[in-house]
Amino acid sequence: MAKKRSNHVPSANRPPPTDHGNLLLAALPTLDYDRIVRPLEIVPLRLKQMLHQPGTPIADVYFPADGFCSELTVLGDGRMVEVATIGREGVVGLLGDSGHGPVTSATMVQAPTSTSVKMPAAFFRQEMTRRGPFFDLVSRYRFALVRFIMQSTACNAVHTVEERLARWLLTAEDHLRTNAFPLTQELAAMMLGVTRPTVSDVAATLQRAGLITYHRGFVTIVDRERLEAAACECYAITAAVVDRFRRENRGGERPYEAG
Repeated sequence: MAKKRSNHVPSANRPPPTDHGNLLLAALPTLDYDRIVRPLEIVPLRLKQMLHQPGTPIADVYFPADGFCSELTVLGDGRMVEVATIGREGVVGLLGDSGHGPVTSATMVQAPTSTSVKMPAAFFRQEMTRRGPFFDLVSRYRFALVRFIMQSTACNAVHTVEERLARWLLTAEDHLRTNAFPLTQELAAMMLGVTRPTVSDVAATLQRAGLITYHRGFVTIVDRERLEAAACECYAITAAVVDRFRRENRGGERPYEAG
């Protein structure tokens, strides 16, 4: 017999059952989702907004509905290097393990969204202690995220800037589901851990090859197949990690759509 839905009606700033767009939340069984919806809040995320910073305890975790965020390693001189991206398939805040002191990494919004779902960290910890479907989904996503970070760490160490920029552009397209999006040299340099002139030179190389167009902070992927060939092996590996997580978590009452 089908489980009966709750009569609870979310307020205007709370996410509706299926329309908020985050795939992890959408994979929860209906009764579990109805139980956690009350403290959730829909909030916009601005470009370059810092959600978590080193030395600061995590107050909230975020479930992006579109756009995506970058998890960053912060060096002693203030430089930041991206180690993972998190979009609508996951949750932002796991690296800090909320409730266990200040975080040592940072989280920045790379592409803005108007419908991210915010959950208080205290409630997140409480829900995790239930060891129910929410715990299972988050734990599986945490494992996928660690694998993503391990691959990114190796990628940053051994692959060329051209290969890494190609990989980053493909990952951004996957998250945004569009082949055209803003990208400044400053932001790309920070994500890749290189200088702005290096980004300019590498982007120009990809553009001359007919893989992208890049003008005034806006990039368009023109030939995805060839851009994949130009990227390092890490793109296919990390994309497979995310895709496998999505495919393995379609078994709830409200399974999310593929994409």
